[in-house]
Amino acid sequence: MFNPFPAPGPAIELERGARLTPRFDAAGLVAAIAVHADTGEVLMLAWMNAEALRLTLETREAHYFSRARQALWKKGETSGQIQTVAEVRVDCDQDAVLLKVRPQGDGGACHVGYRSCFYRVVEDGGLALAPDAELCGA
Repeated sequence: MFNPFPAPGPAIELERGARLTPRFDAAGLVAAIAVHADTGEVLMLAWMNAEALRLTLETREAHYFSRARQALWKKGETSGQIQTVAEVRVDCDQDAVLLKVRPQGDGGACHVGYRSCFYRVVEDGGLALAPDAELCGA
């Protein structure tokens, strides 16, 4: 698969340089964390391949790569939960992406209907609905 980004250079350039040179894993992916641009709430974790990252930067709408379907997808294309990208950051060694987004539609990010994909907490070895879990469109 074509990668439009330059290959990562030495650590000093990767960590302190001004060039975007994402370090995709063996499967060609980087982790992508979406947070709400206005509140800082963590909305979701997804994966991006080079094409998803390129499209996100180009269109300012979040695109991801589905590992389950092995396909590129534009967030919200069917649900209306388009994520308008306010800012894109990379971590220190450029193997993770942080998107600051503004969700459109009902404001949700989770495919099961919650505002955030992180709507459950671990309690006593099991899962419980988080006190701040918010259903969208309900």
